[in-house]
Amino acid sequence: MTRNLDFPKTLTTFPGIFQAKKIQTLALQQYKANNFTNNLQTLALNPESFYTTLLDQSTSKKHLNQIHSQITVNGFQSNGFIITKFINVTSNLGDICYARKVFDEFPQPYVFLWNAIIRGYSKQNMFHEAVGLYARMQKAGVGPDCFTLPHVLRACGGAADLEVGRALHGQVFRRGFEKDGFVQNGVVAVYAKCGRIDEARVVFEGLGDRTVVSWTSIISGYAQNGRPVEALKMFKKMRDCGFKPDWIALVSVISAYADIEDLGQGRSVHSCVIKMGLECEPDLRIALTTLYAKCGHVMIANSLFDEMEISNVIMWNTMISGFVNNGFCNDGISLFKRMLSKNLRPDSVTVCSTILACAQLGSLEEARKMGEYIDKSEYKSDVFVSTALIDMYAKCGSVDLARKVFDETKTKDIVVWSAMIVGYGVHGRAHEAINLFNSMKQAGVGPNDVTFIGLLTACNHAGLVEEGWKIFNSMKDYNIEPRHQHYACVVDILGRAGCLERAYDFIINMPIKPGVSIWGALLSASRIHRHVAIGEYSAEQLFSLDPYNTGHYVQLSNLYASVYMWSGVARVRLLMKERGLAKDIGCSMIEISGKLHVFRMGDISHPESSEILKEHKRLDTRLKEAGFVADTESALHDLSYEDKEESLCNHSERLAIAYGLISTRFGSTLRITKNLRACVNCHAAIKLISKLESREIVVRDANRFHHFKDGECSCGDYW
Repeated sequence: MTRNLDFPKTLTTFPGIFQAKKIQTLALQQYKANNFTNNLQTLALNPESFYTTLLDQSTSKKHLNQIHSQITVNGFQSNGFIITKFINVTSNLGDICYARKVFDEFPQPYVFLWNAIIRGYSKQNMFHEAVGLYARMQKAGVGPDCFTLPHVLRACGGAADLEVGRALHGQVFRRGFEKDGFVQNGVVAVYAKCGRIDEARVVFEGLGDRTVVSWTSIISGYAQNGRPVEALKMFKKMRDCGFKPDWIALVSVISAYADIEDLGQGRSVHSCVIKMGLECEPDLRIALTTLYAKCGHVMIANSLFDEMEISNVIMWNTMISGFVNNGFCNDGISLFKRMLSKNLRPDSVTVCSTILACAQLGSLEEARKMGEYIDKSEYKSDVFVSTALIDMYAKCGSVDLARKVFDETKTKDIVVWSAMIVGYGVHGRAHEAINLFNSMKQAGVGPNDVTFIGLLTACNHAGLVEEGWKIFNSMKDYNIEPRHQHYACVVDILGRAGCLERAYDFIINMPIKPGVSIWGALLSASRIHRHVAIGEYSAEQLFSLDPYNTGHYVQLSNLYASVYMWSGVARVRLLMKERGLAKDIGCSMIEISGKLHVFRMGDISHPESSEILKEHKRLDTRLKEAGFVADTESALHDLSYEDKEESLCNHSERLAIAYGLISTRFGSTLRITKNLRACVNCHAAIKLISKLESREIVVRDANRFHHFKDGECSCGDYW
């Protein structure tokens, strides 16, 4: 016979009887399912147990609303135990606003209630609100206990509020919690998250009874503060003391190995993760993905990413940035599109990484698509995104689109102004860069070191020697100390203008030791102006500082070839062979209908190579009929005139242009990206092609942008 389980009259006579019956049914189902032996009559006589059971089984806001109604109608809204339990469950389900409403309705909350609501805000990463509640708790005259301070300290660390953190540390001593391990671990974490890792270490060293949490806090602190070596040393000490690391410690250790790019040790930790059965832990998967991506093993990183059943935005960001940082820009853009197709919401980090991919790819079509997405998104007014867009458009060859974004950006900080000035600089539009600099000063925005890099680059590409010199000397007026890049720009400005002795004296009298970029600028200028002595000296410095950079050897070889010193060319080739170096292969890319086509010198691998070569031959014929003569002195080796001419005419950008002409409508702009500096011969040829074919041709080489139109180039033949 079924046992009769009656509810007390208080649960059946109040208004809303049908809602009460739902609660009765829920309680019956839950207790039967869990094989409780006590009947509901007994549980009703113990309301704390009764409501605890109901709340433990709640899975939705609807259930919580029903239970809250029961608590209120039955007069238990002032029962601290029940309300504390209700706030804990509600905040755990993510409804912190409802939990706060119930808390605020409690007449005089005591410490457990304060703990519950502070914990709720802290767990929801609403750190400032949690710290604010603690301040209100103190004003109410309620003192914290050992359960209060860990949650407040966590919130303080999350908010990176060092001032409050120090005050809390003082309270730890005043209230007698200095020997409480959980509280002291919280203090270590606060100092670490506020960037005071050395102070965190002092607290850690003072701990009498260290736990895994203690060790994890200090290891994570070192890793998060950019000190991976110390993090790994502490991890070794932890293991030597007999502690088994938890997954949080392993995340920090893997991140540390990623920072120092030690793939071997990182893989050994990966093996430990697998042995411990933690390979599905999301944070560990993110750390491992980052490790492999940073160490250049982007395909392994991608396989880890694909194995994730549930991936959050951090995981997507890790993989997208991994592709971009390893040169797989197309894959990064494709992954972003895949993310959108899954209706996942990207954050500003995702967007900026994808914008960077478009910038590195140099694809104006992809850049425009990204710009259209931003225009329709919530990131349109994000100053970081706007800055990235300005840089992207400039690097994709459209400084006018970059200026449009700049003009539409309402809040312009120094980073936004500098991005636009740098954009003008790489396009050689020096006067626009200088005018914008003057407008920036009138707007009350002071320059930074990047601003001056943009200005000096602009002067360099435009040949404005004295203007560049004045700008460099004006840096001291803004208390900005020149860096290597500024000095390199000045050397380049002087050297390209033919002032090689002046550039050399400038280097000798610099207050800092000249590096690769500075000697490289002088070697490049020496090649342009055929100054062998200074070129050889510059090359000697470069071979000592950067012995495996093939570009330096090629520059010196070019210098020797330009003055017919073929024995010098042979010596450089032999030196390269002895050091196992090979000349970088020039390649050019052109985008047609959203697809990138890559060409190398003499390339016949393209599916339409026969049509391309036919168009290439037609162009050569037109060039010769127009009086064009190949500049064979730019060839690197001692060949016959005919062989030199054929070699130069088959450079990759010429093939890309030929393909562009047969694949696009008449009059449209051709946009080409080349991995090396454009040679003198090709530069002269492309100028004439732009006139003969009535096309604008934009070439982005390793140094800058060239805009060819009507037989002229934006660089004014000065690059």
